[in-house]
Amino acid sequence: MKLHPVRVYSSSEPLPREKQLAWSLAEVAAQNVPATAEVEAMVINRIIDNASVAAASLRRAPIVSSRSQATAHLVSRGGRGSTVFGTDALTSPEWAAWANGVAVRELDYHDTFLAAEYSHPGDNIPPILAVAQHMGKTGEELVRGIVTGYEIQIDLVKAISLHEFKIDHVAHLGPSAAAGIGTLLGLPTETIFQAIGQALHTTTATRQSRKGEISTWKSHAPAFAGKAAIESVDRAMRGQTSPTPIYEGEDGVIAWLLGGKDARYEVPLPEAGEPRRAILDSYTKEHSAEYQAQAWIDLARKLGREHPELKDPKNVASVVLHTSHHTHHVIGSGANDPQKYDPTASRETLDHSIPYIFTVALQDGSWDHSASYSPQRAARPDSVELWHKVTTREDAEWTRRYHAVDPAQKAFGGRVEFELTNGTRLVEEIALADAHPLGARPFARAQYIHKFRILADGVLAGAEIDRFLDIAQRLPELTAAELTGLNVTADLSDIRNPAGIF
Repeated sequence: MKLHPVRVYSSSEPLPREKQLAWSLAEVAAQNVPATAEVEAMVINRIIDNASVAAASLRRAPIVSSRSQATAHLVSRGGRGSTVFGTDALTSPEWAAWANGVAVRELDYHDTFLAAEYSHPGDNIPPILAVAQHMGKTGEELVRGIVTGYEIQIDLVKAISLHEFKIDHVAHLGPSAAAGIGTLLGLPTETIFQAIGQALHTTTATRQSRKGEISTWKSHAPAFAGKAAIESVDRAMRGQTSPTPIYEGEDGVIAWLLGGKDARYEVPLPEAGEPRRAILDSYTKEHSAEYQAQAWIDLARKLGREHPELKDPKNVASVVLHTSHHTHHVIGSGANDPQKYDPTASRETLDHSIPYIFTVALQDGSWDHSASYSPQRAARPDSVELWHKVTTREDAEWTRRYHAVDPAQKAFGGRVEFELTNGTRLVEEIALADAHPLGARPFARAQYIHKFRILADGVLAGAEIDRFLDIAQRLPELTAAELTGLNVTADLSDIRNPAGIF
Protein backbone atom coordinates (compact mmCIF):
# COMPACT_ATOMS: atom_id res chain seq x y z
CA MET A 1 0.00 0.00 0.00
CA LYS A 2 1.00 3.63 -0.46
CA LEU A 3 -0.18 6.72 1.37
CA HIS A 4 -1.65 9.59 -0.63
CA PRO A 5 -1.25 12.89 1.30
CA VAL A 6 -4.22 15.25 1.14
CA ARG A 7 -4.52 18.90 2.22
CA VAL A 8 -6.19 22.10 1.09
CA TYR A 9 -4.55 24.18 -1.65
CA SER A 10 -5.28 27.84 -2.33
CA SER A 11 -6.30 28.83 -5.83
CA SER A 12 -2.92 30.56 -6.25
CA GLU A 13 -1.13 27.29 -5.44
CA PRO A 14 -1.55 25.02 -8.47
CA LEU A 15 -2.22 21.34 -7.80
CA PRO A 16 -1.77 19.16 -10.90
CA ARG A 17 -4.61 16.71 -11.32
CA GLU A 18 -2.13 13.82 -11.15
CA LYS A 19 -1.48 14.85 -7.51
CA GLN A 20 -5.15 15.09 -6.58
CA LEU A 21 -6.87 12.42 -4.48
CA ALA A 22 -9.68 11.95 -7.01
CA TRP A 23 -7.07 11.22 -9.71
CA SER A 24 -5.31 8.65 -7.50
CA LEU A 25 -8.65 6.97 -6.81
CA ALA A 26 -9.35 6.93 -10.54
CA GLU A 27 -5.94 5.39 -11.26
CA VAL A 28 -6.74 2.53 -8.88
CA ALA A 29 -10.08 2.00 -10.63
CA ALA A 30 -8.59 2.14 -14.15
CA GLN A 31 -6.09 -0.64 -13.52
CA ASN A 32 -7.23 -4.08 -14.65
CA VAL A 33 -6.15 -6.14 -11.61
CA PRO A 34 -7.71 -9.63 -11.30
CA ALA A 35 -9.38 -10.53 -8.02
CA THR A 36 -7.71 -13.16 -5.85
CA ALA A 37 -9.65 -16.35 -5.11
CA GLU A 38 -10.20 -15.26 -1.51
CA VAL A 39 -11.55 -11.88 -2.55
CA GLU A 40 -13.71 -13.41 -5.26
CA ALA A 41 -15.26 -15.76 -2.71
CA MET A 42 -16.02 -12.85 -0.38
CA VAL A 43 -17.74 -10.92 -3.19
CA ILE A 44 -20.07 -13.90 -3.61
CA ASN A 45 -20.72 -13.95 0.14
CA ARG A 46 -21.67 -10.28 0.12
CA ILE A 47 -23.99 -10.63 -2.88
CA ILE A 48 -25.79 -13.39 -0.96
CA ASP A 49 -25.80 -11.19 2.16
CA ASN A 50 -27.34 -8.26 0.28
CA ALA A 51 -30.02 -10.51 -1.20
CA SER A 52 -30.85 -11.78 2.31
CA VAL A 53 -31.70 -8.39 3.74
CA ALA A 54 -33.34 -7.22 0.52
CA ALA A 55 -35.67 -10.23 0.56
CA ALA A 56 -36.62 -9.63 4.18
CA SER A 57 -37.53 -6.00 3.46
CA LEU A 58 -39.57 -6.39 0.25
CA ARG A 59 -42.89 -5.53 1.92
CA ARG A 60 -41.65 -2.62 4.01
CA ALA A 61 -42.97 0.82 3.05
CA PRO A 62 -39.68 2.44 1.90
CA ILE A 63 -39.00 -0.50 -0.42
CA VAL A 64 -42.53 -0.51 -1.81
CA SER A 65 -42.19 3.22 -2.48
CA SER A 66 -38.77 3.11 -4.14
CA ARG A 67 -39.68 -0.03 -6.12
CA SER A 68 -42.83 1.61 -7.47
CA GLN A 69 -40.76 4.64 -8.50
CA ALA A 70 -38.23 2.44 -10.28
CA THR A 71 -40.72 0.27 -12.13
CA ALA A 72 -42.53 3.40 -13.36
CA HIS A 73 -39.49 4.07 -15.59
CA LEU A 74 -38.83 2.27 -18.85
CA VAL A 75 -35.50 0.72 -19.79
CA SER A 76 -33.25 3.41 -21.24
CA ARG A 77 -32.32 2.94 -24.90
CA GLY A 78 -28.60 2.49 -24.27
CA GLY A 79 -28.73 -1.06 -22.89
CA ARG A 80 -30.61 -4.17 -21.84
CA GLY A 81 -32.16 -2.88 -18.64
CA SER A 82 -31.58 -3.75 -14.99
CA THR A 83 -33.58 -5.90 -12.58
CA VAL A 84 -35.54 -4.68 -9.56
CA PHE A 85 -35.46 -6.85 -6.43
CA GLY A 86 -38.69 -8.72 -5.88
CA THR A 87 -39.98 -8.41 -9.45
CA ASP A 88 -39.23 -9.61 -12.96
CA ALA A 89 -39.45 -6.02 -14.23
CA LEU A 90 -36.58 -4.27 -15.99
CA THR A 91 -35.86 -0.58 -15.66
CA SER A 92 -33.11 1.95 -16.31
CA PRO A 93 -29.95 1.22 -14.26
CA GLU A 94 -30.04 4.32 -12.10
CA TRP A 95 -33.58 3.53 -10.99
CA ALA A 96 -32.75 -0.12 -10.35
CA ALA A 97 -29.84 1.06 -8.20
CA TRP A 98 -32.25 3.32 -6.34
CA ALA A 99 -34.84 0.64 -5.56
CA ASN A 100 -32.33 -2.11 -4.83
CA GLY A 101 -30.16 0.20 -2.75
CA VAL A 102 -33.10 1.00 -0.48
CA ALA A 103 -33.99 -2.71 -0.19
CA VAL A 104 -30.44 -3.61 0.80
CA ARG A 105 -30.09 -0.77 3.30
CA GLU A 106 -33.51 -0.67 4.95
CA LEU A 107 -32.94 -3.19 7.75
CA ASP A 108 -29.39 -2.02 8.57
CA TYR A 109 -28.39 -5.67 8.35
CA HIS A 110 -25.59 -6.06 5.80
CA ASP A 111 -21.84 -5.56 5.93
CA THR A 112 -19.88 -2.85 7.69
CA PHE A 113 -16.44 -1.31 7.98
CA LEU A 114 -15.52 1.04 10.84
CA ALA A 115 -12.38 3.17 11.14
CA ALA A 116 -11.95 6.96 10.97
CA GLU A 117 -15.40 6.91 9.39
CA TYR A 118 -18.02 4.18 9.27
CA SER A 119 -19.62 2.59 6.26
CA HIS A 120 -21.66 -0.17 4.71
CA PRO A 121 -19.53 -1.06 1.69
CA GLY A 122 -22.16 -3.52 0.43
CA ASP A 123 -24.04 -0.38 -0.67
CA ASN A 124 -21.68 -0.38 -3.67
CA ILE A 125 -23.18 -3.57 -5.05
CA PRO A 126 -26.64 -2.35 -6.23
CA PRO A 127 -25.39 0.45 -8.55
CA ILE A 128 -22.48 -1.59 -9.94
CA LEU A 129 -24.70 -4.63 -10.53
CA ALA A 130 -27.39 -2.51 -12.18
CA VAL A 131 -24.89 -1.07 -14.67
CA ALA A 132 -23.39 -4.52 -15.31
CA GLN A 133 -26.80 -5.94 -16.19
CA HIS A 134 -27.72 -2.99 -18.37
CA MET A 135 -24.41 -2.90 -20.25
CA GLY A 136 -24.16 -6.65 -20.82
CA LYS A 137 -21.13 -7.34 -18.65
CA THR A 138 -20.02 -10.77 -17.41
CA GLY A 139 -19.82 -12.09 -13.88
CA GLU A 140 -16.03 -11.75 -13.87
CA GLU A 141 -16.29 -8.09 -14.91
CA LEU A 142 -18.87 -7.50 -12.18
CA VAL A 143 -16.55 -9.01 -9.58
CA ARG A 144 -13.78 -6.58 -10.53
CA GLY A 145 -16.11 -3.60 -10.34
CA ILE A 146 -17.39 -4.60 -6.90
CA VAL A 147 -13.84 -5.19 -5.65
CA THR A 148 -12.93 -1.63 -6.67
CA GLY A 149 -16.03 -0.19 -4.98
CA TYR A 150 -15.09 -1.88 -1.72
CA GLU A 151 -11.42 -0.90 -2.05
CA ILE A 152 -12.06 2.80 -2.62
CA GLN A 153 -14.73 3.17 0.06
CA ILE A 154 -12.76 1.31 2.72
CA ASP A 155 -9.55 3.19 1.92
CA LEU A 156 -11.39 6.51 2.29
CA VAL A 157 -13.05 5.34 5.50
CA LYS A 158 -9.67 4.39 6.98
CA ALA A 159 -8.37 7.93 6.54
CA ILE A 160 -11.09 10.59 6.38
CA SER A 161 -13.68 11.11 9.11
CA LEU A 162 -16.98 12.57 7.98
CA HIS A 163 -19.14 12.17 11.09
CA GLU A 164 -16.72 14.33 13.11
CA PHE A 165 -17.96 17.24 10.99
CA LYS A 166 -21.58 16.04 10.87
CA ILE A 167 -21.37 14.95 7.23
CA ASP A 168 -23.18 11.72 6.37
CA HIS A 169 -21.04 8.67 5.60
CA VAL A 170 -22.49 8.25 2.10
CA ALA A 171 -20.11 11.02 0.96
CA HIS A 172 -17.54 8.21 0.62
CA LEU A 173 -20.02 6.01 -1.24
CA GLY A 174 -20.65 8.26 -4.25
CA PRO A 175 -16.95 8.25 -5.24
CA SER A 176 -16.48 4.53 -4.53
CA ALA A 177 -19.52 3.48 -6.56
CA ALA A 178 -18.41 5.73 -9.45
CA ALA A 179 -14.94 4.18 -9.29
CA GLY A 180 -16.39 0.66 -9.24
CA ILE A 181 -18.53 1.40 -12.28
CA GLY A 182 -15.43 2.79 -13.98
CA THR A 183 -13.60 -0.51 -13.41
CA LEU A 184 -16.62 -2.50 -14.58
CA LEU A 185 -16.78 -0.57 -17.84
CA GLY A 186 -13.01 -0.38 -18.39
CA LEU A 187 -13.07 3.43 -18.50
CA PRO A 188 -9.87 5.51 -18.70
CA THR A 189 -8.48 7.35 -15.68
CA GLU A 190 -9.58 10.76 -16.98
CA THR A 191 -13.23 9.72 -17.27
CA ILE A 192 -13.30 8.04 -13.87
CA PHE A 193 -11.62 11.11 -12.34
CA GLN A 194 -14.40 13.36 -13.59
CA ALA A 195 -17.09 10.91 -12.46
CA ILE A 196 -15.63 10.66 -8.94
CA GLY A 197 -15.57 14.44 -8.61
CA GLN A 198 -19.18 14.77 -9.73
CA ALA A 199 -20.33 11.91 -7.50
CA LEU A 200 -18.68 13.41 -4.42
CA HIS A 201 -19.99 16.90 -5.16
CA THR A 202 -23.59 15.66 -5.41
CA THR A 203 -23.66 13.28 -2.42
CA THR A 204 -22.37 15.35 0.52
CA ALA A 205 -25.15 15.87 3.06
CA THR A 206 -25.46 16.37 6.80
CA ARG A 207 -25.81 13.63 9.40
CA GLN A 208 -29.30 14.76 10.41
CA SER A 209 -30.58 11.70 8.51
CA ARG A 210 -29.11 9.60 11.38
CA LYS A 211 -29.88 11.93 14.28
CA GLY A 212 -32.85 12.48 16.57
CA GLU A 213 -36.08 11.07 15.15
CA ILE A 214 -34.50 9.01 12.39
CA SER A 215 -36.66 8.86 9.28
CA THR A 216 -36.96 6.51 6.33
CA TRP A 217 -34.38 8.64 4.51
CA LYS A 218 -31.72 6.64 6.40
CA SER A 219 -32.21 3.80 3.93
CA HIS A 220 -32.72 6.09 0.94
CA ALA A 221 -29.50 8.10 1.39
CA PRO A 222 -27.07 5.35 0.24
CA ALA A 223 -29.38 4.45 -2.63
CA PHE A 224 -29.41 8.10 -3.69
CA ALA A 225 -25.60 8.08 -3.67
CA GLY A 226 -25.56 4.97 -5.88
CA LYS A 227 -28.05 6.52 -8.28
CA ALA A 228 -26.03 9.74 -8.38
CA ALA A 229 -22.85 7.76 -9.06
CA ILE A 230 -24.38 6.13 -12.15
CA GLU A 231 -25.54 9.49 -13.45
CA SER A 232 -22.10 10.99 -12.76
CA VAL A 233 -20.36 8.25 -14.74
CA ASP A 234 -22.83 8.72 -17.58
CA ARG A 235 -22.11 12.46 -17.72
CA ALA A 236 -18.37 11.91 -17.54
CA MET A 237 -18.55 9.39 -20.41
CA ARG A 238 -20.26 12.11 -22.44
CA GLY A 239 -17.32 14.45 -21.80
CA GLN A 240 -18.70 16.50 -18.91
CA THR A 241 -16.31 17.60 -16.17
CA SER A 242 -16.43 18.06 -12.40
CA PRO A 243 -15.36 20.75 -9.89
CA THR A 244 -11.57 20.44 -9.53
CA PRO A 245 -9.84 19.89 -7.18
CA ILE A 246 -12.92 18.50 -5.46
CA TYR A 247 -11.23 17.42 -2.25
CA GLU A 248 -8.32 19.86 -2.01
CA GLY A 249 -9.71 23.12 -3.42
CA GLU A 250 -9.89 26.18 -1.16
CA ASP A 251 -13.67 26.06 -1.51
CA GLY A 252 -13.74 22.27 -1.74
CA VAL A 253 -15.02 19.46 0.46
CA ILE A 254 -12.17 19.40 2.98
CA ALA A 255 -11.93 23.17 3.37
CA TRP A 256 -15.60 23.76 4.14
CA LEU A 257 -17.26 20.45 5.00
CA LEU A 258 -14.50 18.54 6.79
CA GLY A 259 -11.32 19.45 8.68
CA GLY A 260 -10.83 22.93 7.24
CA LYS A 261 -7.88 24.63 5.59
CA ASP A 262 -5.32 23.20 8.03
CA ALA A 263 -6.51 19.60 7.79
CA ARG A 264 -4.16 16.82 6.74
CA TYR A 265 -5.07 13.29 5.70
CA GLU A 266 -3.17 10.28 4.38
CA VAL A 267 -5.30 7.87 2.34
CA PRO A 268 -3.95 4.32 1.95
CA LEU A 269 -4.22 3.08 -1.64
CA PRO A 270 -2.94 -0.08 -3.36
CA GLU A 271 0.21 0.17 -5.45
CA ALA A 272 -0.02 -0.41 -9.20
CA GLY A 273 -0.82 -4.07 -9.78
CA GLU A 274 -1.27 -4.83 -6.07
CA PRO A 275 -4.28 -7.06 -5.33
CA ARG A 276 -7.30 -5.20 -4.01
CA ARG A 277 -8.06 -6.88 -0.67
CA ALA A 278 -10.02 -4.25 1.28
CA ILE A 279 -13.26 -6.27 1.16
CA LEU A 280 -11.57 -8.78 3.48
CA ASP A 281 -11.25 -6.05 6.14
CA SER A 282 -15.04 -5.62 6.30
CA TYR A 283 -17.50 -7.76 8.28
CA THR A 284 -21.18 -8.54 8.13
CA LYS A 285 -23.94 -8.55 10.72
CA GLU A 286 -25.52 -11.53 12.41
CA HIS A 287 -28.12 -9.23 13.97
CA SER A 288 -30.27 -6.49 12.46
CA ALA A 289 -28.86 -3.50 14.34
CA GLU A 290 -26.10 -0.90 14.14
CA TYR A 291 -22.74 -2.70 13.94
CA GLN A 292 -21.50 -1.35 17.28
CA ALA A 293 -24.48 -3.15 18.83
CA GLN A 294 -23.51 -6.59 17.47
CA ALA A 295 -21.10 -7.55 20.25
CA TRP A 296 -23.43 -6.08 22.90
CA ILE A 297 -26.31 -8.27 21.65
CA ASP A 298 -24.08 -11.35 21.93
CA LEU A 299 -23.01 -10.37 25.46
CA ALA A 300 -26.57 -9.54 26.53
CA ARG A 301 -27.85 -12.92 25.34
CA LYS A 302 -25.07 -14.67 27.26
CA LEU A 303 -25.77 -12.69 30.44
CA GLY A 304 -29.49 -13.41 30.21
CA ARG A 305 -28.80 -17.14 30.06
CA GLU A 306 -26.24 -17.16 32.88
CA HIS A 307 -27.91 -14.57 35.14
CA PRO A 308 -31.69 -14.60 34.58
CA GLU A 309 -32.19 -12.32 37.57
CA LEU A 310 -30.81 -9.46 35.45
CA LYS A 311 -33.93 -9.50 33.29
CA ASP A 312 -36.11 -8.15 36.11
CA PRO A 313 -35.78 -4.37 36.54
CA LYS A 314 -36.61 -4.72 40.24
CA ASN A 315 -33.24 -6.45 40.72
CA VAL A 316 -31.23 -3.82 38.85
CA ALA A 317 -30.26 -0.38 40.12
CA SER A 318 -28.21 0.70 37.08
CA VAL A 319 -26.45 -0.62 34.00
CA VAL A 320 -23.47 1.24 32.50
CA LEU A 321 -21.93 0.24 29.17
CA HIS A 322 -18.32 1.46 29.05
CA THR A 323 -17.49 1.72 25.38
CA SER A 324 -15.93 3.71 22.55
CA HIS A 325 -16.50 7.38 21.81
CA HIS A 326 -18.39 6.48 18.66
CA THR A 327 -20.73 3.99 20.31
CA HIS A 328 -21.39 6.37 23.21
CA HIS A 329 -22.11 9.39 21.02
CA VAL A 330 -23.92 7.76 18.08
CA ILE A 331 -26.07 4.97 19.54
CA GLY A 332 -25.61 5.59 23.27
CA SER A 333 -26.77 8.06 25.86
CA GLY A 334 -23.97 10.43 24.78
CA ALA A 335 -26.00 11.27 21.67
CA ASN A 336 -28.34 13.22 23.98
CA ASP A 337 -31.30 11.99 21.95
CA PRO A 338 -34.37 11.47 24.18
CA GLN A 339 -35.84 9.43 21.33
CA LYS A 340 -33.36 6.64 22.17
CA TYR A 341 -35.41 6.03 25.33
CA ASP A 342 -38.84 6.52 23.75
CA PRO A 343 -40.95 3.32 23.46
CA THR A 344 -42.94 4.94 20.64
CA ALA A 345 -39.83 5.73 18.58
CA SER A 346 -39.45 4.52 15.00
CA ARG A 347 -37.62 1.32 14.12
CA GLU A 348 -34.87 3.42 12.55
CA THR A 349 -34.40 5.19 15.88
CA LEU A 350 -34.50 2.03 18.01
CA ASP A 351 -31.83 0.30 15.94
CA HIS A 352 -29.60 3.26 16.85
CA SER A 353 -30.32 2.93 20.58
CA ILE A 354 -27.91 0.62 22.40
CA PRO A 355 -29.81 1.02 25.71
CA TYR A 356 -32.90 -0.41 24.01
CA ILE A 357 -31.06 -3.12 22.09
CA PHE A 358 -29.08 -4.34 25.11
CA THR A 359 -32.24 -4.51 27.23
CA VAL A 360 -34.31 -6.52 24.75
CA ALA A 361 -31.47 -8.92 23.89
CA LEU A 362 -30.88 -9.47 27.63
CA GLN A 363 -34.52 -10.21 28.37
CA ASP A 364 -35.33 -12.23 25.23
CA GLY A 365 -32.05 -14.10 24.79
CA SER A 366 -32.40 -13.54 21.05
CA TRP A 367 -32.63 -10.85 18.41
CA ASP A 368 -35.13 -10.78 15.55
CA HIS A 369 -35.04 -8.27 12.69
CA SER A 370 -38.79 -7.70 13.02
CA ALA A 371 -40.15 -8.84 16.39
CA SER A 372 -37.41 -7.15 18.42
CA TYR A 373 -38.49 -3.76 17.03
CA SER A 374 -42.27 -4.19 17.15
CA PRO A 375 -44.25 -1.47 18.93
CA GLN A 376 -45.59 -4.09 21.33
CA ARG A 377 -42.07 -5.25 22.23
CA ALA A 378 -40.77 -1.71 22.69
CA ALA A 379 -43.69 -0.78 24.95
CA ARG A 380 -43.45 -3.73 27.37
CA PRO A 381 -43.48 -2.10 30.84
CA ASP A 382 -40.71 -4.19 32.42
CA SER A 383 -38.50 -3.54 29.38
CA VAL A 384 -39.10 0.20 29.47
CA GLU A 385 -38.26 0.26 33.17
CA LEU A 386 -34.99 -1.64 32.69
CA TRP A 387 -34.15 0.20 29.47
CA HIS A 388 -34.24 3.54 31.29
CA LYS A 389 -31.62 2.27 33.74
CA VAL A 390 -29.10 1.64 30.93
CA THR A 391 -26.60 4.35 30.06
CA THR A 392 -23.30 4.47 28.19
CA ARG A 393 -19.99 6.03 29.12
CA GLU A 394 -16.97 6.69 26.93
CA ASP A 395 -13.88 4.68 27.86
CA ALA A 396 -10.51 5.78 26.45
CA GLU A 397 -9.23 2.22 26.07
CA TRP A 398 -12.24 1.09 24.07
CA THR A 399 -11.98 4.22 21.92
CA ARG A 400 -8.32 3.38 21.27
CA ARG A 401 -9.23 -0.17 20.28
CA TYR A 402 -12.05 1.07 18.03
CA HIS A 403 -9.51 3.06 16.02
CA ALA A 404 -6.67 0.52 16.19
CA VAL A 405 -5.06 -0.44 12.88
CA ASP A 406 -3.87 -3.84 14.15
CA PRO A 407 -6.74 -6.33 13.60
CA ALA A 408 -5.75 -8.12 16.81
CA GLN A 409 -6.39 -4.89 18.76
CA LYS A 410 -9.36 -3.44 16.87
CA ALA A 411 -12.59 -3.97 18.79
CA PHE A 412 -16.17 -2.72 18.88
CA GLY A 413 -17.41 -3.86 22.26
CA GLY A 414 -16.86 -2.73 25.82
CA ARG A 415 -17.43 -3.48 29.50
CA VAL A 416 -20.81 -3.63 31.21
CA GLU A 417 -21.25 -2.92 34.92
CA PHE A 418 -24.47 -3.93 36.66
CA GLU A 419 -25.24 -2.43 40.05
CA LEU A 420 -27.92 -4.64 41.65
CA THR A 421 -30.46 -3.57 44.23
CA ASN A 422 -29.08 -6.14 46.71
CA GLY A 423 -25.76 -4.29 46.70
CA THR A 424 -23.82 -6.70 44.52
CA ARG A 425 -22.03 -5.78 41.33
CA LEU A 426 -21.55 -7.74 38.09
CA VAL A 427 -18.92 -6.84 35.47
CA GLU A 428 -18.45 -8.50 32.05
CA GLU A 429 -16.83 -7.43 28.78
CA ILE A 430 -16.74 -8.39 25.12
CA ALA A 431 -14.42 -7.14 22.37
CA LEU A 432 -15.89 -8.49 19.14
CA ALA A 433 -19.18 -9.81 17.85
CA ASP A 434 -19.33 -13.59 17.63
CA ALA A 435 -19.72 -13.38 13.82
CA HIS A 436 -16.65 -11.14 13.33
CA PRO A 437 -13.73 -12.79 11.45
CA LEU A 438 -11.85 -12.91 14.79
CA GLY A 439 -14.94 -13.60 16.90
CA ALA A 440 -16.22 -16.74 18.58
CA ARG A 441 -18.21 -17.94 15.52
CA PRO A 442 -16.86 -16.26 12.36
CA PHE A 443 -19.19 -16.03 9.36
CA ALA A 444 -18.23 -18.22 6.40
CA ARG A 445 -20.17 -19.27 3.27
CA ALA A 446 -22.40 -21.63 5.25
CA GLN A 447 -23.48 -18.81 7.58
CA TYR A 448 -24.19 -16.42 4.67
CA ILE A 449 -26.35 -19.10 3.04
CA HIS A 450 -28.12 -19.80 6.34
CA LYS A 451 -28.83 -16.09 6.81
CA PHE A 452 -30.30 -15.92 3.30
CA ARG A 453 -32.49 -18.96 3.81
CA ILE A 454 -33.80 -17.67 7.15
CA LEU A 455 -34.60 -14.17 5.89
CA ALA A 456 -36.05 -15.37 2.57
CA ASP A 457 -38.24 -18.03 4.20
CA GLY A 458 -41.88 -17.14 3.70
CA VAL A 459 -40.96 -14.36 1.28
CA LEU A 460 -39.50 -16.29 -1.63
CA ALA A 461 -40.54 -19.70 -2.95
CA GLY A 462 -38.19 -22.55 -2.07
CA ALA A 463 -37.27 -23.07 -5.71
CA GLU A 464 -36.41 -19.37 -6.05
CA ILE A 465 -34.16 -19.53 -2.99
CA ASP A 466 -32.27 -22.49 -4.43
CA ARG A 467 -32.04 -20.90 -7.89
CA PHE A 468 -30.56 -17.68 -6.55
CA LEU A 469 -28.00 -19.45 -4.37
CA ASP A 470 -26.88 -21.56 -7.33
CA ILE A 471 -26.37 -18.63 -9.69
CA ALA A 472 -24.77 -16.40 -7.05
CA GLN A 473 -22.16 -19.04 -6.24
CA ARG A 474 -21.29 -19.34 -9.94
CA LEU A 475 -20.74 -15.58 -10.20
CA PRO A 476 -17.23 -15.48 -11.80
CA GLU A 477 -18.33 -17.74 -14.67
CA LEU A 478 -21.67 -16.06 -15.43
CA THR A 479 -22.27 -14.80 -18.95
CA ALA A 480 -23.87 -11.44 -19.65
CA ALA A 481 -27.18 -13.18 -20.33
CA GLU A 482 -27.04 -15.02 -17.00
CA LEU A 483 -26.26 -11.90 -14.99
CA THR A 484 -29.93 -10.91 -15.04
CA GLY A 485 -30.50 -13.90 -12.78
CA LEU A 486 -28.75 -12.14 -9.89
CA ASN A 487 -32.15 -11.02 -8.68
CA VAL A 488 -34.94 -12.43 -6.54
CA THR A 489 -38.60 -12.50 -7.44
CA ALA A 490 -41.53 -12.79 -5.05
CA ASP A 491 -45.30 -12.74 -5.16
CA LEU A 492 -46.07 -9.11 -4.34
CA SER A 493 -49.38 -8.94 -6.19
CA ASP A 494 -51.32 -7.98 -3.06
CA ILE A 495 -49.25 -4.86 -2.46
CA ARG A 496 -50.75 -1.56 -3.52
CA ASN A 497 -48.16 0.88 -4.84
CA PRO A 498 -48.34 4.45 -3.49
CA ALA A 499 -49.11 7.17 -6.00
CA GLY A 500 -46.62 9.87 -6.92
CA ILE A 501 -45.54 11.93 -9.92
CA PHE A 502 -44.10 9.16 -12.09
